[in-house]
Amino acid sequence: MTGPERAVELSDDQRIAWLRLIRSENVGPATFRSLINHFGAADAALEALPTLARRGGSAAISVPSVAEAEAEIERTHSRGARLVAISEALYPAYLRQIAAPPPLVTIRGGSPDLFRRPTAAIVGSRNASLVGHKMAERIGRGLGEAGFVVVSGLARGIDGAAHRASLDTGTVAVIAGGIDHVYPEEHGPLMEEIVGRGGAILTEMPFGWMPRAKDFPRRNRIVSGMSLGVVVVEAAARSGTLHTARYALDQGREVFAIPGSPLDPRAEGTNRLIRDGATLTRSADDVIAVLRPMLETDAPTFLELRESEESATFDAVSSQSRAAVIGALGPAPVAVDDIISHTGLSPSVVSVILLELDLAGRIERHGSQLVSLIR
Repeated sequence: MTGPERAVELSDDQRIAWLRLIRSENVGPATFRSLINHFGAADAALEALPTLARRGGSAAISVPSVAEAEAEIERTHSRGARLVAISEALYPAYLRQIAAPPPLVTIRGGSPDLFRRPTAAIVGSRNASLVGHKMAERIGRGLGEAGFVVVSGLARGIDGAAHRASLDTGTVAVIAGGIDHVYPEEHGPLMEEIVGRGGAILTEMPFGWMPRAKDFPRRNRIVSGMSLGVVVVEAAARSGTLHTARYALDQGREVFAIPGSPLDPRAEGTNRLIRDGATLTRSADDVIAVLRPMLETDAPTFLELRESEESATFDAVSSQSRAAVIGALGPAPVAVDDIISHTGLSPSVVSVILLELDLAGRIERHGSQLVSLIR
């Protein structure tokens, strides 16, 4: 990508409105973007939420108050962190490029320079072998010395080794809970060392959020999304690490894998990745050889959400149109374009109906513009 790079800072009022919108019930990154595109500004979208949810079949929708949003911002600041919008200089450059990036992330530490540098993720088993630890350290150190920022998930095993190896050159830890929670707890000192030595901690989750099992895939999506490539050091046949590799492929990122013994279950996933086309990796040089040429043609740009001067207005769609869209949906994901073609409705009408159903909690959004009905 090429083009002008210009950061756009949110005003205090805009930041509060954005925070209220993304923290509203059933509003995720994709829905947030659709709402901004439809209504022009977060304030207008917030006003429309109750009506949209009611049309979709929900009696009420939970929307944080201004006071609640202000309290989250204040608590975030008290921990030395800040809420960063997708348009702002501190937002990770490559994360902007994925489908439905989080409109707001919380960042502690770091600098605009850190988030503009090329990035590579290193992930792997929590129950890592000694050889796995050494490989993660060597690759992390080598990538750092070559100018790359190392991204990982602050987990035990490979993640921790990668962070420690790149403390002097720059590392970012993406966490699954709020900025005030560290998981695992024994990595509290590592988190402080990352921040103290110029690295950063990043999350899309609210302040005070305790990480749950289903939050770790969301974290993994950000780990891969922030990176030009993902290095998998060790991974069992069924592991969260392989989810990160799949996210990377969906996001158009490069996947690298360290080969291991066929007798070691921790190598089963990495060996399978290599069989399926991942780059066989022996050292940081193998990673750099693939990623370095990409820097000349893949310079990140500011792909921000911009609020328009005037809010768009939308009349209620007919019950017949809504029934047609619902009839086209089922438990299996279908493409939005196919819904438009099947129903004969305009894209704007289908988009509004999907927003209504989304806010009512009746549909699930998948990657690649796919949606399914929640029964």
